[in-house]
Amino acid sequence: MSTVAPSVAPSASSPAASSPAASTPADGAPTALPPHLRDVAADESSLRRFLQGLPGVDPVGVEQRAAGLATRSIKKASKLQAIDLAISMVDLTTLEGSDTPGKVRALAAKGRRPDPDRPDTPHVAALCIYPDMVGVAVQALAGSGVGIASVATAFPTGRTDLAVRLADTEVAVKAGATEIDMVIDRGAFLAGHYGKVYDDIVAVKQACGGARLKVILETGELATYDNVRRASWLALLAGGDFIKTSTGKISPAATLPVTHVMLQTVRDWFEQTGERRAVKPAGGIRNTKDAIRYLVAVKEVAGPEWLDPFYFRFGASSLLNDLLMQRRTQTDGHYSGPDYVTLD
Repeated sequence: MSTVAPSVAPSASSPAASSPAASTPADGAPTALPPHLRDVAADESSLRRFLQGLPGVDPVGVEQRAAGLATRSIKKASKLQAIDLAISMVDLTTLEGSDTPGKVRALAAKGRRPDPDRPDTPHVAALCIYPDMVGVAVQALAGSGVGIASVATAFPTGRTDLAVRLADTEVAVKAGATEIDMVIDRGAFLAGHYGKVYDDIVAVKQACGGARLKVILETGELATYDNVRRASWLALLAGGDFIKTSTGKISPAATLPVTHVMLQTVRDWFEQTGERRAVKPAGGIRNTKDAIRYLVAVKEVAGPEWLDPFYFRFGASSLLNDLLMQRRTQTDGHYSGPDYVTLD
């Protein structure tokens, strides 16, 4: 495996470098890893010792806190703000074998102007598609400010040779993807081969060039909160810009307790390195009530600085429709129903 952990700072050309919330020193120099993290990835035994030495997650405690925060209510003015924020955080997703250029163009149009009759509705964060559809999305989203995220690395299983996964990534980046969503080798992780997983992420990060990297942990297959914490730390150490819960192809997908663990990890990372990384729950988040519960978790667990599309996303296909219906309810004073939003 690699002998040196990658720098935690974004390159000068990356979006993070120009973000007002990016954590870099005043002189613009790269953020250095603190002494206790510099040799964590020096070899397999060092990486295993660090990951297995992380504090254990209290399952009862994290589930109780997640359930408690989920009961919080938001008043009307704040609710509209929360809905707009959630819309701006959506990675509008289509990942089906039946995807066509026409479907991608239609979804891109929806991402640009989610509610054509309400021009003040924010656009979504990104369109998430397969690599062969990136070129279509680039043309459809030109000048919109909507990012282009592409799943790669033999999504959703990741079970193929690293060279193939890197080629998959390079195809998407060359076509114009601004973000890459990769899957880790869960088999290697669960077998304790942390160095292999680390090296895979480092290699994909390098293949991304200037694109941001989302590392999909597939938390439904990791079985324990302790494994979620270890996988999250592993992804951050290897240079992942996001840690993402799921492919959406495995049940359970995103859950509030798992997302709490990941939010706490990026908070811990920030406290130890001075740099913010992002979180993306994906799969199973279908309505406004659920989205607001996640926003409350972001604020209370990571901090209000993470309430920004740069640092938090929803991976979703149907969520946007409910957000738009609830937005009309807030602005018009009555429920509009599904006939007033476009179908995906």
